[in-house]
Order: sequence, then structure tokens, then C-alpha cells
Amino acid sequence: MSQQQDDALVAETAIDDVIEEAVDDAIAAPVRPPSKPGLSPSRANDFLQCPQMFRFRVIDRLPEPPSPAAARGTLVHAVLERLFDLPAPERTLDAAHGLIPSQWDELRERSPQVTEMFPDAEALAEWLTSAEGLLGTYFTLEDPTRLEPRERELAVSTELEDGPQLRGIVDRVDVAPNGWVRVVDYKTGRSPRAGFESSALFQMRFYAFVIWRTRGVLPRRLQLEYLGDGVVVQHDPTEAEMVTFEARIRSIWAGIQDTARSGEWRPRTSKLCDWCSFKALCPAFGGTPPEIPEGAVERATGVQVAHVA
Repeated sequence: MSQQQDDALVAETAIDDVIEEAVDDAIAAPVRPPSKPGLSPSRANDFLQCPQMFRFRVIDRLPEPPSPAAARGTLVHAVLERLFDLPAPERTLDAAHGLIPSQWDELRERSPQVTEMFPDAEALAEWLTSAEGLLGTYFTLEDPTRLEPRERELAVSTELEDGPQLRGIVDRVDVAPNGWVRVVDYKTGRSPRAGFESSALFQMRFYAFVIWRTRGVLPRRLQLEYLGDGVVVQHDPTEAEMVTFEARIRSIWAGIQDTARSGEWRPRTSKLCDWCSFKALCPAFGGTPPEIPEGAVERATGVQVAHVA
């Protein structure tokens, strides 16, 4: 494989991660704002990927237009959540497909702008068909008639001493008869290439850490189900790993606060810049960021700084 082909595959994996983060954000939107500066897996990854993007999303809170891929992910997640409202024998692929119209209606009511993504009825029909395909893949990975999730779309949060509030939304929590806990996350993109699972596993370790701290039980298994290509990625965390993870989170938060104090939210360019909603405002591409709202840095990071542009 050429270096150019290898770089393209790496970029595709990263783009799928960006789409999944947009899905996570859309699902998490109704959650009550944190009582103190907070950090989610998506926002932590934003800072690591590009401090300037973190600033646009977390400090400036700039709106982003919906994308068909992210909206489809939100729709599929909603269908899979509602599927488990049905009695076990009725959780069939036909039933899942039958839930699409009502969940599409709810998505449009919640976010009317999603209808603007489709130029005509044919484009919408094609998009809905692609959602059906992802649901079909899900049924090749597990049999929902044999599952009784303990939690679905579970909001989790914990506050680190001298640190941020950690928060997120877990797609599904299963509890076995022996008490073992499994955390499941649906991904509507493709699975990462071997060696590039770190971003997705960071999110799952994040959930495991919060559950461990709040419930005193470390999940036995973390499971990622990739509906884009039908791959399941599993990981069994350890308590030693959670200790290391906490140190990692604290390091990221320290980096965010140091950047807030300096006011230098420097852009970090990559192949993902072409997918960034804020490219026109980014100084790396000749743009001019907006003036930072008064008090926004303190609200988002807990750092008091002078008002700067």
C-alpha cells in the first residue's frame, strides 16, 4: 500500500470518529448543563485534535450545520433505543424498520433544520434506505430478542476533585445474572484500522471510569458495535487501567486550562480540516475568529482571564 493510500485510510477512520462525536453530541444535547466546567469524551478529543476547534465549540459555542451522516447516526441510535421498548419476541428487523418514520418525525421536530439537508424526496428516500441498511447490520451482530438492557441512553457524570465534571451518554448497559456489567456503544461508521482504535476506546474507558467512580463497579466488558462494516470491538478494562486513565484526563484538563490562561487556542491542521464546520473562521485558513463572549472562558474552563478577542 502506498503512503498516499495509507494516509487516506487514516483520514477516513478519523472522519468516522468526527461523525460519531457529532452523533454523541446530538444525543447528549437535552442533558442538563453541568454545575461546573465539564468535559465529555468528544470535547477531550476535540482539544487533542485541535485547540482552536475546542475553542469554537466549547468557549464560543458556535452552531454547526447538521450533516446527513451525523443525522443518520442520531436516527439509528433512536430506533435502537426504542426497539427495546417492545416485548422481546417483537424485536425484529421489520419492527426496527417500522420505527424509522416515527423517529424521523421526532428528529425533525427537535431539529427542523435537518430537512434542509435533502434537495428532494428522492435524496431523503435514499438516506432513509441507508439507515435501514445500518439497522440490518445490527441484527447480524446480536439478537435483541435475547437481551434485556439494564439502561439505555444513560446519562453519567462524576466530578473530579480539583478537576472538571466528567459527563457523557452511554448507549446501553447490560448486567449479567452474575452481576457483570457490559457497556455497549453503537457506531454507525466503520471500524478503525488495526492500531487506530485509541479514540473510540478512549470514549469507552471514559464511560467505564465514570461508572466505576459513581457505582463502585468496574464494567467487565466494553463493546463497540460498528454498523458501518459489521465489526465488534471488545475490551476488558482493569482497575489499574482506570487509575492511568484518570491521570490522562487530568493531564488533558490541565492542558485546556493552561491554554485558557494563555489565550492561545492554536489551530492544528490536518486532513480533517476539510470537514470542519469552522474552517472559514480559522486563522490557519485566513479566517478571523469571533470575539470571545464575556465570561465564556471561565464558564467553560474555570480559568479567570481578561476579555480578549
